[in-house]
Amino acid sequence: QVQLVESGGGLVQPGGSLRLSCVVSGFSPDYYLIGWFRQAPGKEREGVSCISRDDGTTYYTDSVKGRFTISRDNAKNTVYLQMNSLKPEDTAVYYCATGLKATISFAGYSHWGQGTQVTVSS
Repeated sequence: QVQLVESGGGLVQPGGSLRLSCVVSGFSPDYYLIGWFRQAPGKEREGVSCISRDDGTTYYTDSVKGRFTISRDNAKNTVYLQMNSLKPEDTAVYYCATGLKATISFAGYSHWGQGTQVTVSS
């Protein structure tokens, strides 16, 4: 059974940085995309970034380009999201996810972690 466990959230001041981690277990090579999503209070969940486990190709939503970096360590079955220059509007619960039908347009993700809270505030 596929399991995803996020960590690394917290409270940070505007302009600060955080690195989120997602440990994935129980998956087959068919789960080739791992994605990060976020959901702010009162808003719909949105895709933030995703990465191919095979070749490391990365994709980002426009609002985080140049500030966030996704990476993977296949030996540790871990995907990271380095978040720099954080803004109050980045405040949300962040989830990692995967799925056999996952796409780079953030559709088809069927397995989700429990989420980690990121709060950007002074």
